[in-house]
Amino acid sequence: MNKVQNNKAWWLVLPVFLLVAFSAVIPMMTVVNYSVQDIFDQSSRYFVGADWYRQVLQDPRLHDSLLRQFIYSGCVLLIEIPLGIAIALTMPAKGRWSSLCLIVMAIPLLIPWNVVGTIWQIFGRADIGLLGYTLNAMGISYNYASNTVDAWVTVLVMDVWHWTSLVALLCYSGLRAIPDVYYQAARIDRASNWAVFRHIQLPKMKSVLLIAVMLRFMDSFMIYTEPFVLTGGGPGNATTFLSQTLTQMAVGQFDLGPAAAFSLVYFLIILLVSWLFYTAMTHNDKQG
Repeated sequence: MNKVQNNKAWWLVLPVFLLVAFSAVIPMMTVVNYSVQDIFDQSSRYFVGADWYRQVLQDPRLHDSLLRQFIYSGCVLLIEIPLGIAIALTMPAKGRWSSLCLIVMAIPLLIPWNVVGTIWQIFGRADIGLLGYTLNAMGISYNYASNTVDAWVTVLVMDVWHWTSLVALLCYSGLRAIPDVYYQAARIDRASNWAVFRHIQLPKMKSVLLIAVMLRFMDSFMIYTEPFVLTGGGPGNATTFLSQTLTQMAVGQFDLGPAAAFSLVYFLIILLVSWLFYTAMTHNDKQG
């Protein structure tokens, strides 16, 4: 006898779809509309087709910002993913210390982005900041406002301080979901800590690592507030990433057409790279 499916639960999902349509799809269609028009004011608009896309793709600012963005996101992933795994492995599994560690790890995630930038802006100053004053007192010339390397390192360390906790908490949840029977079998076989990590813990954390890589890539690729508050994109354009270039084009120059085309190219790059990450990691998971 065939069972009758009850699809009434879809009505509960309908408000979410409507919310997504209102907050994402409609603005996206507005951006698409702007990207094919030359807008002077509300009454003067001219269809230009793909002209803005050609102009944006040939813009050296896009090329320079895109290169900086990929380098920055790559550095973020190379540092935060292994560091988050290492922190999760050292966190206690049970007891009061476990709860305390979870609270401490969650604190940086609760701080707003603009506040994080302000904290590190003061922290890195050579006159009143603990980091800047200490480094200069040790004979290390440090000035993130005028030195490109110092600015890059400061922005990168700031992001590591702010977001490594997210990776660590995700990895910690993956470790706690591993059944004890795997560890019991490893103890019986007298497996080393490295063997346990390589053959038990790391494979079982693949799903949470995929989420961590995807979230950290997308967040780092769209970073705006922290470097804007800390360095303002400087010195020069050393820390001007794609989001800041887009903001300068849309708000500073009021070039709505090119900015709309730029934002869609920006979106497609994030979508493509995220899809490549997802495909590569799920393919390895299927092979395993």
